[in-house]
Amino acid sequence: MDQLCYKCGQLVVEGRPFCPHCLAPQIRVLVAEPVAAPAALVHTINSAEDGLPASETVPVLAVSMGWSQAVKPALLAAAVGVVLMALRLYPFVAMLVMGFLAVLLYQQSRPGAPLKTAIGIRLGALSGLFASGFMTLLMVLGTLIPDVRDKLHEKTIEYFQQAAATQPDNPQIRALLEQLKTPEGYMAIMIALGVLLLALSIVLGSVGGALGATVLGRRPRS
Repeated sequence: MDQLCYKCGQLVVEGRPFCPHCLAPQIRVLVAEPVAAPAALVHTINSAEDGLPASETVPVLAVSMGWSQAVKPALLAAAVGVVLMALRLYPFVAMLVMGFLAVLLYQQSRPGAPLKTAIGIRLGALSGLFASGFMTLLMVLGTLIPDVRDKLHEKTIEYFQQAAATQPDNPQIRALLEQLKTPEGYMAIMIALGVLLLALSIVLGSVGGALGATVLGRRPRS
């Protein structure tokens, strides 16, 4: 079937790519109609263009913790935790307080930022790592001073003697007590206690951080 050329109006045999009269191309291309964007996406884009805060337009799970902003709160919380333990506060309680405090200080340094449990756990673990590092450093420095080293050795032996008195039938405590009386055994036990302290600081700090994120994350932001 012949058709009219769109340019000159002359008849052109169907299937010919060009008009024999004006050489205009006769190939037609179908263009699909544009698909309308979802209303939720349009609303999000319009909200961002209206200048809303990033926390209202970016999914919360896409926001990661800024480690550069986390180091200072974790260090301060660890220092406070070490001071509390030096003041004879129960170590488990001091480590929980330390993790909670790290989350509080982090929130104050980043007002308006989302505070999730995972962030609190990482903050608490970081503060526990710093705290164990502080205490290990103090112990190492103490061993370099003869008077402090001897006093720490005596206190450690006294502690295990009290434990052995409460459990006279426990052979493990008595074996540890005998091992503590030798320099090599004392050093090995102190290293083991340092590793245990590291693990407890990280675990309890993480628990305190998770608690802090749960409590502080529910507070309305001004």
